[in-house]
This record gives sequence, structure tokens and C-alpha cells, in this order.
Amino acid sequence: MRRSLDTLDTTFRASREHFEALVEFLGADACGGLTHAQLEEHLASAGRELTRLLLQDHLDLRATREQRLDEVAEADGTIHTRVESGHTRGVATIFGPVQVTRLAYRAPWSTNLYPADAGLNLPAEKYSLGLRRLAALEAGRGSFEQTAAAIWRATGLQLGRRQISELTVRAAADLEQFYATRDLPAEADAPVLGLSVDAKGIVMRPEALRAGTAKAATSQKLTTRLSKGEKRNRKRMAEVGSVFGVVPAPRTPADIIAAAPAAPREGPSTRPAAPATVDKWLTASVTADARQLIAAVFDEAERRDPTHTRTWIALVDGNNHQIDQITAQASARGIGLTIIVDFIHVLEYVWKAAWCFHPEGDPAAEQWVADKAREILSGNAGLVAAAIRRTATRRGLSAGQRVNADTAADYLHNKKRYLDYPTALSAGWPIATGVIEGACRHLVKDRMDITGARWGLDGAEAILKLRSLASNGDFDTYWAYHQHQERLRVHIPLYWNETIPM
Repeated sequence: MRRSLDTLDTTFRASREHFEALVEFLGADACGGLTHAQLEEHLASAGRELTRLLLQDHLDLRATREQRLDEVAEADGTIHTRVESGHTRGVATIFGPVQVTRLAYRAPWSTNLYPADAGLNLPAEKYSLGLRRLAALEAGRGSFEQTAAAIWRATGLQLGRRQISELTVRAAADLEQFYATRDLPAEADAPVLGLSVDAKGIVMRPEALRAGTAKAATSQKLTTRLSKGEKRNRKRMAEVGSVFGVVPAPRTPADIIAAAPAAPREGPSTRPAAPATVDKWLTASVTADARQLIAAVFDEAERRDPTHTRTWIALVDGNNHQIDQITAQASARGIGLTIIVDFIHVLEYVWKAAWCFHPEGDPAAEQWVADKAREILSGNAGLVAAAIRRTATRRGLSAGQRVNADTAADYLHNKKRYLDYPTALSAGWPIATGVIEGACRHLVKDRMDITGARWGLDGAEAILKLRSLASNGDFDTYWAYHQHQERLRVHIPLYWNETIPM
């Protein structure tokens, strides 16, 4: 016991001396004149250095206690019997840089083996897993420049944009496998399973654009400005998907669109409660196309309901390709699924039609839209489409004057099979795509659309996945899984029979 204490006294000398110097500084008379802000600033820096020294001293102690093994076998069976001490490697940690000293097991024509690295689960690069975690969290919140500043404030380390991007890509390496194996949420009170998909463009660097977009971007007529009808073609679509449970809340068309404007009312609203969404899961990808992402959404939904006993619904904004892919996935998997087109999108078409028949700003247009909306909610989308066309014809509108009316009528006619709002309302299902619209804003626009941002493919994909992870509330659980996977990926394969002699 005495020998052990002596070893601790010797090994932790640097951190003890730093701590005693800090105590002496705080107890000195000169320190009594400092403001609390000055004390905070000094202690923040000195405290981080104390923590770094404690970590360094502990690593040095582990180095003195490392037991020499008779032999170590690498994965191909090569025996490492020669042992050298004093091999070091640097590690950048959240407290600052440290040195790890350990035994090296050598064999002719083979790479050195370091069992102590496996014991510490050190990453392959010099940046610690804690620093990788910090980079992943901060890069998901703000720009890489802001991330670098946050890391410097927390650790005193200066990281460049490329280093941060590489750390975030590594941090997201195990997300797909994590979500395929994690525990199922408890959704006993959510008999309805909802799916929703959408897409949002991200400004990419030229080499990260899809082939068709890149070709369009280089085919503009002028070099200094766009010609009429040309687009910048700088964006690549990020596909966004969601799976969620729905707690039904039946409603009527009148609950959505009142027959007359409601009079101001004091006290709580009497409007019926909307369906509640629970256990929301989000995913987003800029590398996957719509077909691949929708397949991933169905995978998650089937993981939650493998026997297809729940009621399945899909909420979309009317995009034909998305509808086709959802229909194909449901058919291939033998799933009965109801597709519902977002009522808000429908309403926008009706409003555009209204201005064909009313002067801009005419209050009567509001009542006209409300009447048509209630008819659509009652299941009469086809009749509304026909009525809009008849009105345009009866008023003798020219082709240019009636274009929005015809567009609205075409939309209602083509989508009427997905506008069965009476069934949705009576069953208590949602009829709007608020979940996925919010996800597109939060996951994509709020972070990926920062002014001046130009994304590479790997960096954009990693940030989207990490933001989805954080939105799902799974970051801490994932990080424990990721650290374990790092050990399996970096260390276990180096040794015979996938065992590390410790």
C-alpha cells in the first residue's frame, strides 16, 4: 500500500504542483482585488490545464503499470514477441494535447501492435472521441467557423474547417446501423402509423452536384449572368422522411373551415383538438434519391409494425414521383396504406384560382375560398374542379386570365383519389404535412442554407444525419454505440481470433 501511494505521489506530481500553484494564487492578497469576471477567466484557463495535467498524469501512471505479455498474435497469426517500451503517440483531447506512452509488440515485417491503445479505445487519428463528439454537436448547430470557435473556447485547440468536416463525417459513420438495431419506441396509445416525405435543395460545390444538374449549370449561354429562363442549378435535393405515431382526434369539415368568420371569443378555444403525433423519427439524406429514402422510411415503419396490424397513412405535398414511390413500396411489402395530400397545398391552389374571379385583395375572395375548401373537405373535390372551370368559362376569361383556375381544377381532378378528407377527418387522422415541413426547415434550411455555404457531399450528408439524430433525441445513446463500434472497427480486427490480450 505504501508503494502504491508513493507511485501516485510521483506520477501525479505535475497536476499536484499546478493545483497548489492555483490555490496559492487564489489565496494571495493580490488576488483579492480581482473582479469576479477576472477570476472566472483565470480559473477557466487554469482549470482546463489542471484537467489536462490530471489526464496526462493518469496516462503516465497507466504506462508504468502496463504488464508485459509473453506474446501477442495479430489477425493473420503472426506472433509478436519482441517488446519495446517508451513508444508514444499524441492525442488531442477536449482538455488539450496529451501524450500516451505504451509498450510496442513487434515482429519482423509486421506493423507494431499496441494492446494499451485498445484498452483506452484510442481512435485511429490523433483527435479523441470526446473531441469528435464536441465537433459533431457544434457542427450540427452552426457553421464550421462557429464550430471552430466553440471548440477553441472549450478546449484551447485550433481546428480548421477540413479537420472539423472530417470529424463530423467519422462521427456519423454508424448511424444507419444504429437505427436498424435500436430499441423500439412504446406506442401503445398510437394505433395509427404515419409516414411523410419531402425534399429541400442544398447549394453544393460543383463536384457534388448530380450529373444532370451539373450539366445544366455549365450550359448557360452567358458567363457573367443568367439568360431568360435559366437557373443557377447549384442545388442538390436533400430527401427528408419521417415516421411517427398518431393519436387520432376525429373532426368535421366545419372544425377546419368555419361556415362564418368566428367572432372574437374570450377564454379558451372551443376548437377540437388536432391529432397528436408521438415518437417522431426523422431522417434526411443528400446522397440517397427519393426511392432510396422512401425505402428507408418504410424500413423504419415496418420495424415498428412488422405484422402490419396498425393503420398506415402517408402525408405528401402532391409530388407525383413521391406518390409513385410510396405506392410501389406499399405494394411490394403488402401494406394497405392511405395516401393523403396536404390540405394546405390544396388550399393554395384554390386561393390562386380565387384571384381569377376577384380583384386582388377583395374580401369576397376569402368567403369564396372557404366555401370551396369546405366542399373539398366534404369529399367533393371533383365537383369543385368542374365548378371552377364552369365559372371561368361563364365569365368569358381568356386563356391567360384563367390559367390559375385551370391549374387548380387540374390539380383537384388529378389528385382527387388522395383527397378523401371525410375518411381522414372522421378517423381522426392529420390532413396536413406539418411534421415533414417542419423537418425540412429545421434539418435542412436552418443549417444547410447558411449564407455563403457551399457543401461537399460527405460533409452535407454527415451534418444532415447528425441533425436528424439530435432531433430524434438519440445522440447520447448513439454515441455510446459509436464508441463501441469504433473499438470493433479500429482495434479488434488487429488481433488473432478477434481477442485483445490485456
